[in-house]
Amino acid sequence: MLDKLADVERRFEELTQQMSDPTVAQDIEALTKLGKERARLEKVVDLYRQLRDAESQLSGAKELLEENDDEMREMAKAEIKDLAPRIDELKEQLNLALLPRDPLDEKNVILEIRAGAGGDEAALFAGELFELYQRYAQDHGWKVELMNASPGPVGGYKEIVGTISGDDVYSSLKFEGGVHRVQRVPATESQGRIHTSTVTVAVMPEAEEVDVKIESDEIRIDYKRASGHGGQSVNTTDSAVRIVHLPTNLIVECQDEKSQHKNRAKAMKVLRARLYDLELARAAAERGEQRRSMVGTGDRSEKVRTYNFPQDRVTDHRINLTVHNLPKIMSGDLEPIVTALRTHAQAEALNDGQEG
Repeated sequence: MLDKLADVERRFEELTQQMSDPTVAQDIEALTKLGKERARLEKVVDLYRQLRDAESQLSGAKELLEENDDEMREMAKAEIKDLAPRIDELKEQLNLALLPRDPLDEKNVILEIRAGAGGDEAALFAGELFELYQRYAQDHGWKVELMNASPGPVGGYKEIVGTISGDDVYSSLKFEGGVHRVQRVPATESQGRIHTSTVTVAVMPEAEEVDVKIESDEIRIDYKRASGHGGQSVNTTDSAVRIVHLPTNLIVECQDEKSQHKNRAKAMKVLRARLYDLELARAAAERGEQRRSMVGTGDRSEKVRTYNFPQDRVTDHRINLTVHNLPKIMSGDLEPIVTALRTHAQAEALNDGQEG
């Protein structure tokens, strides 16, 4: 590990020098690329330097044990007692920091939320979940763009699709995919009975054209007049777009924009992400590397989380985590759950690496 850390530190110093070069500083694209790589290495280098410093202090303290001065020896013993666990902690943090990074972590995401069992109540909760992710994104300085929405009869959405873009979006949201279950008394329930409804969430890394190539003869595009939440002006032209991917029979619709061209571009973006998601799942299955229980398989039929309103708690079933204060969570404070899932995933990956 030490050799690898020394290499990382050398690369970090190289990047620092390159970024200070006046010719590089004028090239925004190159500077941004170097800056991102340097930022990824900075944490590892900082931990490595702390470890070296701590080990140097430990070595000095052990030398003091050979002194004839009793007071000096006691001071050395106390220092060793503090430093030993600190060094162990730094080594553990470095092991985690050196884990191979998911190449998708820096991607933007396509977020799809669909009402499942529960009728109107499921549609209402689908809307609340979308708002939760909007607030979480806002807290992180990410941009949310609505792609398509199909409103529910009494509010919420039967289906809503959006993009979330920013730094490390997929890294934070990739564990959100699956079935989210809500237990509460619906506003329309006169007897006060608790109902259980479900909502399906899909989080897909946004695909570039280089990731997924779609030939023109593989798709059929239909245009029609938009309806629903777009307002009267959106209905005056055939702006709504429906794209069918013939090889897979995947269907994407988009009517949020008044421009046919913009709706087509959005629909293609969603289709590309769905195809990319299918390809990633297929490749993972072929390699036999389906993700373990910590994050589940990513299957949309897997129950991942329950929001129990009467008991004011959220339970993530994959890691047996229960968090209270549901109103706070629904207002966008998802970080405790996201952090717990990420930490668990890292621990599993670390164990896999040690076993291998």
